Amino acid sequence: MFDLILESLRTPFASVEDFIEAGGWVTQWIFLAAVLLWALALERYWYFLRVYPQERQQAQRRWRVRSEHQSWNARAIRLLVLSQIRVAMTGSLPLIKVMVPLCPLLGLLGTVSGMLQVFDAMAASGSADTRAMADGISHAMIATMAGLMVSLNALLFTGYFQTRLRRESDQLADLLVAT
Repeated sequence: MFDLILESLRTPFASVEDFIEAGGWVTQWIFLAAVLLWALALERYWYFLRVYPQERQQAQRRWRVRSEHQSWNARAIRLLVLSQIRVAMTGSLPLIKVMVPLCPLLGLLGTVSGMLQVFDAMAASGSADTRAMADGISHAMIATMAGLMVSLNALLFTGYFQTRLRRESDQLADLLVAT
């Protein structure tokens, strides 16, 4: 009974392992990039869910306790606070943006290495051995597909977090207005 439960828990991981092996060595790097991407996205989500609301409240409190809001100094302090919070909101977004072009390039590297495998198989056999060619082409296509899929995830995360950053920045700027 325990073996059956353990085997059912291992099945999804075995499928991922088979996919990575089928795509060749480059797919391992793409998988690591995907894990990093999801970790960065979860970190940004956590920031906007738990950390940013506290920072926003602190900024509002500090702004409200100021005796004056109209002077040049007050406006400079307001801009400083907005800038600091915007930098904190940006956080790991540049790393997520790097994943957008990086993963397809890794997929392209997998495509090239798979095609080299096809040419090596053809050169070794002296003819076009379809079985050996299919294996190399399979490596090439799986790596390409994996790189594109991770890149699409990174693109979606980038769009979401940039929109969220812009919206939250505008709302905070509206909250810290001169009274």
